[in-house]
Amino acid sequence: MTALWMLAASFCFGTMAVFVKLGAAHFDPVELAFYRSLGGLLLISGFVLSRGETVASPHMRLHLFRSVAGIAGAAAYFYCLAELPLASATTLNYTSPLFLAAITTLFLRERFSTRLLVAVAAGFGGVVLLLEPTFGQGKAFAGALGLASGLVGAWAYLGVRALGRVGEPEWRVLFWFSAVGTVGCAAWQLAFSGFHALRWETAWILVGMVALGTLGQLTLTRAYGRGNTLVAGTVSYSTIIFSAAYMAVLWDDHLKPSAWAGIAIIVAAGILATAAGRPRSPART
Repeated sequence: MTALWMLAASFCFGTMAVFVKLGAAHFDPVELAFYRSLGGLLLISGFVLSRGETVASPHMRLHLFRSVAGIAGAAAYFYCLAELPLASATTLNYTSPLFLAAITTLFLRERFSTRLLVAVAAGFGGVVLLLEPTFGQGKAFAGALGLASGLVGAWAYLGVRALGRVGEPEWRVLFWFSAVGTVGCAAWQLAFSGFHALRWETAWILVGMVALGTLGQLTLTRAYGRGNTLVAGTVSYSTIIFSAAYMAVLWDDHLKPSAWAGIAIIVAAGILATAAGRPRSPART
């Protein structure tokens, strides 16, 4: 069942990316991240109220660290989705396991194996192949932000892991992530560009994005919480396949062979890094 739950999560996240790309024609990336956070906040708040739980926590610095990292990664990913082919943007976001392996080795001094070192080196070699046509098309900034979303996502995972170690329940982690994202993104939009008017013809995009993102998070949590971490992590890369299919069907857009080679190397390296490292929990934003 682990693979099926993760496949469902990957389908949800891949489809959510389509709504983000459609929404980019009407809203700013940070604005989309605001609505994504707001929708999640309303849903998780309903859960908290129905259960009579409290969101107060003695570990607010950790919550703030995880939340800021997570929402910054989401905003960068949403910008990347607007500018790059769907499969390319998704793959760059899925470089988090590679960055995570590098961070835990270089900064946290965790032990690493030769296999892990090879996986990280090969993965970033794949990134070069994937980005080569991107830089050629004058999309260097978008490509850099795609990589940044993977890097910041790795730091967000470290925050999730730290919160898990001190016993914070996942629903509280999600609450503060959504709350900080809602307030932070709203402040950014009000300070720099303001909000676009909501219209019925674009509201369905926001509803679809929030619904699929939330459903994806729930099914991903079920996959990791009740199954084999390695299986779940491996199947999660099917999001890239769903993204590529949407890209071809909806936009008639196809990647170059070199880009596909880069994607294949990144996926293989990510799976190898996950297998060679410690068991991991979900960190998707």
